[in-house]
Amino acid sequence: MDFYTTVVRFFQDGGAFMLPISIVLAIGLAIAVERWIFLTSSNSANKKALKHIQPLLNQQDYRAISQYANSNKSTIASLVAAGLERLEHSPRREDIEYAMEESVVEALPRLEKRTAYLATLANIATLLGLLGTIIGLIAAFSAVANADPAEKASLLSQSISVAMNTTAFGLIAAIPLLVCHSVIQTKTTEIIDSMEATGVKCLNLLSVRHSSKESVER
Repeated sequence: MDFYTTVVRFFQDGGAFMLPISIVLAIGLAIAVERWIFLTSSNSANKKALKHIQPLLNQQDYRAISQYANSNKSTIASLVAAGLERLEHSPRREDIEYAMEESVVEALPRLEKRTAYLATLANIATLLGLLGTIIGLIAAFSAVANADPAEKASLLSQSISVAMNTTAFGLIAAIPLLVCHSVIQTKTTEIIDSMEATGVKCLNLLSVRHSSKESVER
């Protein structure tokens, strides 16, 4: 109960800027949760797709891979399917690589969507806290100017303490948002790196198999 009372008093003493900072924090946390769920789901789908596609690649069952990719929305499946589609038209390694890179580039906006907002919201929360403190200090000094000399010191210290609440809350909101931004950005980078690594492995496998096939035909 004491904790609840302290929190309520903290918000009441902070003034009008506590509400917009709270809204910024809520929006940022909502984005962070949504991105975490999406990236976790995407990573899980990629691992599942790769586990299914790997044996088919070893068996050179490209038609089955294409059919699986058409019914699967994972980025790994789309990546491999893009390479196989280009292989049908051009056996050159460079052409296959370009097709796979294009698939990675197309997936980037979905993976990085709204992540940059977290850093922006963290900065906004900090600036709102500072702005609230400055406005509070201006109001405090204006009030002290006309106060009784005996009460000036006490009134000024009390007003400054209240004004600093917005700065404190702005930092309280900004720090977790920056942490969320860093974590989500790292997770996004890991997914992109895994896609690129998978693309290289598939490209090498396709190139070796196709080269071997050409040698046999000759």
